[in-house]
Amino acid sequence: METTANPLDCRAHELKFIEETRVLSDNELQANNITPYHVTKFYGEQIVKSGYYDQLKYVVEPSVEEFESPGTLDTSGEHDNTIVPGLQHKYAQTGLLLVTERCGSYCRYCFRKRIVGKVSDEIAPDFDQAAQYIAGHPEMTNVLLSGGDPFVLSTAKLNKIVDHLLPINHLNSIRFGTKMLAYEPRRFADSALPALFKRIHKAGKTPIIVAHFDHIGEISCEAEDKVRALRAQGVQLLNQSVLLAKVNDDPEILAATFAKCHEIGVRPYYLFQARPVKGASHFQVPLRRGVEIVRGINQRLSGIEKTFKYIMSHYTGKIEILDLGQDGRLYMRYHQNKVAETIGRIFSRPHVATASWLDDMPEQ
Repeated sequence: METTANPLDCRAHELKFIEETRVLSDNELQANNITPYHVTKFYGEQIVKSGYYDQLKYVVEPSVEEFESPGTLDTSGEHDNTIVPGLQHKYAQTGLLLVTERCGSYCRYCFRKRIVGKVSDEIAPDFDQAAQYIAGHPEMTNVLLSGGDPFVLSTAKLNKIVDHLLPINHLNSIRFGTKMLAYEPRRFADSALPALFKRIHKAGKTPIIVAHFDHIGEISCEAEDKVRALRAQGVQLLNQSVLLAKVNDDPEILAATFAKCHEIGVRPYYLFQARPVKGASHFQVPLRRGVEIVRGINQRLSGIEKTFKYIMSHYTGKIEILDLGQDGRLYMRYHQNKVAETIGRIFSRPHVATASWLDDMPEQ
């Protein structure tokens, strides 16, 4: 059967990359998994006035390196751990609910490039179905709303999602993973939000916002104000960062970021090793360099500020990267794993100079 190419797939676009401007077709963009360019006016202005534009531009502005950046689109086995559409259950205590494919801005290093900015069947279509599964699994103590970014949704929509979760007695917290405190902190000025968090509290659960500050230049005065207001509403705040080449691969920058987070009441939680994602693996920092950076961060922080773990979110589990030994082996520990007996187990692999991921080192 003869097929005819869709002429719309061949439309040409003039796209501005950090290094140059290129003319590309829709087919070329799709084949190379190039995420659309999208950034809030607030963030665009913030990274300029922060004095760190030369680093932070790589967070949101396309680079030609995306065309030569190998990898896969599901580095952590999300498909394999999806139980019902939109709900993942990889670790016993945690459910991961994908609630939207949209974000305030599109991070160029996103590990869900397969979803974000596209129409995706991985987003939960039926929150009642997901809640039924959660209700039947008493080992699950918390649910993380993610995507995309849940705070691009209206507060009314968030209330409807939470409606399904509040009656589940064994849930003790509801988490919201978001970068909107960096991208559009005014979202948290919504007068309807305090009532949402109050409902969660009233149901005997803790509302937790997992913020995403990768660099001290992202922590604006507006973000500080909103963080303090959220804390006054009884919201706990954690921060996760990704170790990113050209952006924050500097112990001084990350130490300043974590110290600032600690100062305003956002507990540094995870520093993630960037993942080998197709179109984003150029952000990876070699593991040896990562270990050196973490050592440098810890040398600059007080004891109460050292609350983060250096984590590789691998297909087999969340792996804490510990240190490179004098024997030339990289030592690691399973922070989370599907098999409970594996959690906390220390293991090692022979270090390879170019290694940026567990699979880059031999099993011996």
